[in-house]
Amino acid sequence: MSDDLSASYERCRELHRRHGRTYYLATRLLPTWKRRHVHALYGFTRYADEIVDRTEDLPPAERAALLNEWSERFLAGLRGEPIDDPLLPAVLHTIAVFDLDLADFDAFLRSMAMDLTVTSYDTYDDLLGYMEGSAAVIGTMMLPILGSPDPVAAREPARQLGLAFQLTNFIRDVAEDLDRGRTYLPDDHLARFGVSREELQRRVATPKIKDLIRYEVSVAKDHYRRAAPGIPMLQPASQACMRTAFRLYGGILDEVVAADYDVFTRRATVPNPRRASVAIRSILTRPGTPVEVLA
Repeated sequence: MSDDLSASYERCRELHRRHGRTYYLATRLLPTWKRRHVHALYGFTRYADEIVDRTEDLPPAERAALLNEWSERFLAGLRGEPIDDPLLPAVLHTIAVFDLDLADFDAFLRSMAMDLTVTSYDTYDDLLGYMEGSAAVIGTMMLPILGSPDPVAAREPARQLGLAFQLTNFIRDVAEDLDRGRTYLPDDHLARFGVSREELQRRVATPKIKDLIRYEVSVAKDHYRRAAPGIPMLQPASQACMRTAFRLYGGILDEVVAADYDVFTRRATVPNPRRASVAIRSILTRPGTPVEVLA
């Protein structure tokens, strides 16, 4: 591996370590040779997300131009053209090693572009359309790296796990998303519990809002239940990683429940002792053991 490619993988690893605390811990349980490829995919998705979410002071057209410019560099790299980018060489190498489906990357970039203009979703089906590119395809990108003797059967659970993780983030980050002028709680869910956007903006966990968040937790847990059968389908060396990620992201929902569905007072995080305990239990679990679904 060239020095430039090694540096690119290291750049992705550092982004993952800094911003993906939960998933970074889980990734440490993978064989060393697999870790760098997971870091590369995380780096790709995180950098695009940073363009969308960390350039809020710029007009939408300028933010769109930045995302488009980076997307064009990525496409040029796929065509084999030389590119000047600290992160993309690792991504392109990972795509080549595992022959990853380029349609997944196209869907992801389209969803990132939606975040520049779309601030809310009328229905849960509309939200799922966005999440197809922002979350479900992350599961299918990851699957060839994690490996499975039956990738066809493992594909849908992988998609569901991507959806479950992102819904968990949406629930945890309601206040943070409001700061960005967005909500990922769809209008039909708000209407179901008589919650207006103005009430959300007040950031007070009223009984109606708590009922709404309780419902969102149940929706997320349904995706976890659909994802659970896929983890024993993975290569044995990848199962401890994904068991840990499954339990730690699910643990965020547990913390939301423990806070009585108040997502405004503090950001739900899993305490460090529990994080360590989950990782150890996952390492000690025999490969192929069914994953306990979230209650």
